Amino acid sequence: MNMKEMKIDKSYKQLLSNIANTYIDAKENATKAVNIELVKAYWHIGNHIVKYEQKGKVKAEYGEKLILQLSTDLKLQYGKGFSKSNLVYMRLFFIKYPKLDLVSKQLFWSHYFELLKIDDDLERNFYQQQSILENWSVRELKRQKKKSLFHRLALSKDKKGILELAKKGQIIEKESDIIKTQVLDFLGFPEQYQYSESELEQRIIDNLQSFLLELGKGFAFVGRQFRMTLNNKNYRVDLVFYHIILKCYVLIDLKIGEVEHNDIGQMNMYLGYFSAEENRKDDNEPIGIVLTKEKEDIMINYARYGMTSNLFVSKYQLYLPDKKKLKQKIQEILDDE
Repeated sequence: MNMKEMKIDKSYKQLLSNIANTYIDAKENATKAVNIELVKAYWHIGNHIVKYEQKGKVKAEYGEKLILQLSTDLKLQYGKGFSKSNLVYMRLFFIKYPKLDLVSKQLFWSHYFELLKIDDDLERNFYQQQSILENWSVRELKRQKKKSLFHRLALSKDKKGILELAKKGQIIEKESDIIKTQVLDFLGFPEQYQYSESELEQRIIDNLQSFLLELGKGFAFVGRQFRMTLNNKNYRVDLVFYHIILKCYVLIDLKIGEVEHNDIGQMNMYLGYFSAEENRKDDNEPIGIVLTKEKEDIMINYARYGMTSNLFVSKYQLYLPDKKKLKQKIQEILDDE
């Protein structure tokens, strides 16, 4: 093959690539456009149903018959998209989003179908905002709902924080924004199993992708058992990450029992080392998290007395939390405030 043929060959490959990219982009845009129109159509259908009910003063017992009759007639003409379940959710869609401008063009009907299953308005608003902020797929939305992300984040807030969370989603602006109870159910430890800290660490490494998803947006894995040498003695922090949004290292030490005061002092030393030895010029101060199964807040507050570093003690659970108890605790916070 001579030089001219090579140039033609490269040019042809570029042509193929350009055509492919244009076609893929067009398909994606067409899909988005269709979904936007579908969501709008379903909102209007819900609007039609609710207005018909109100005008005719349809009683609750007849409402279900109306939906069933509509489903039967519409399926004959337009297919399975008008199942009874879909029509129920279209009606609910309009009730929960009475103004069309409240409906995001970034979410598909399958997102709203999942969101409408949430009764609580605060919780639903949070998952809607978070789906938009992080471009969640429907699968990811389901996963985060199942793991009670809203409730686990809300427990670390006051009333104002919970309302902001519901209004804007989880926007990471400061160090404490990344702290929540971690649910490590993907590690697969059987109940009552006596595991060691090294085994917990190994299971996390074996399931690193799931652990990164659980930690939240912006985490990149740096290493495990990161070695630091001080006074000719080696120290090791269990897990080291870098947070892309906050631009800082995040150090995690794992504890299977209750946190002791010396665990906090040790993490503070690690933070001092990273600040002096590992940080680059544009890095912010590192964050330290002692991730534990049990914690005693009064002792922790005393142990952290006078510290200005970004050191946190956060809990992990090996099983999904009881959602009813989480909801109850959030309601208590809102009521107390």
